[in-house]
Amino acid sequence: MDTTNFPSATQTSQPVTNKKNYKNAIIGVLGAGVIALGGYLAYDKNKSSQTIQQDESKITAVTVEKSEVQKSFDASLARLDSMTGINTSLQSKLAEQNTEIGKEKAKIRSILNKSNATAAELKTAKDLIVQLNGKIANMEADVARLTEENKSLNNDKVVLTADKEKLTKDLQTTTVAKQDLEKKVDVASTLNASNIVITPINVKGNGKEKISTVAKRVDKLVVSFDVDNRIAETGMTDVYVVVIGPDGKAITTETPGGTFTTRDAGEKIFTAKLPVDIETAKKKTVDFNFAPASNFQQGNYTIQIYQNGFLIGEGTRELRKGGLFS
Repeated sequence: MDTTNFPSATQTSQPVTNKKNYKNAIIGVLGAGVIALGGYLAYDKNKSSQTIQQDESKITAVTVEKSEVQKSFDASLARLDSMTGINTSLQSKLAEQNTEIGKEKAKIRSILNKSNATAAELKTAKDLIVQLNGKIANMEADVARLTEENKSLNNDKVVLTADKEKLTKDLQTTTVAKQDLEKKVDVASTLNASNIVITPINVKGNGKEKISTVAKRVDKLVVSFDVDNRIAETGMTDVYVVVIGPDGKAITTETPGGTFTTRDAGEKIFTAKLPVDIETAKKKTVDFNFAPASNFQQGNYTIQIYQNGFLIGEGTRELRKGGLFS
């Protein structure tokens, strides 16, 4: 029998072996966990990448769609711009459509101006653009129709303008012809003076009158003449008498002397203005007495008769000096 106090080899090997196995088990579990964690992380990373890719694809799709919507909108605006040259009258007729189109444009712009417009909003914008294009198409049709109507109106206006110009020209020609005719009638209706008689009269103290040709004995000149015209209208007209003395100057009984306008000599001083009531194609006798402010002078006294600015008659009477006992 062995009486030694040292443990035997058999007794000490079992605890060491159990401890080692436990350690290996822990390591195995930890290793499996690390592997599982790695697998999970790899799976999660792959899933996150897929999600990111999907989001990026969505963003790209929205961006592309927004770009397409913008292009479509720009094309619509270009069509509108092509109609900005229509005239004011057409614009007033299309005012209501312009107002509606302006509202559609504002709605579309409000969506496209968003930096984060959603796909739903872009779809709304696309629908609005379809409506906008429909209204633009209607406007284009109206513009085409109104343009044709304007062309027709312009053509009518050209014709009417030409007709007006012709009528105006004809009227001017007629007016000129009428004025020429009126001038001819005016001239032709001027009275004729005939049978001009100038009688120097000496008035006696008792009131009796007798003819005298001696200048110092003449108290007045009695002028008588006839006027007539076959086309002159019946009515009153003025006849001007101008008495020209031996010195060649017109004699007036008024201060200042009255004047009238002649057709060829401008303004002239008249001696007397005689209103005459004439009748068409009938002779009218006119009498006029002339007495100067001073004594008559020796020489010729000329009587000029004017009507309508024309000299229509003229007569001369000589007053002599007289003898010693005359």
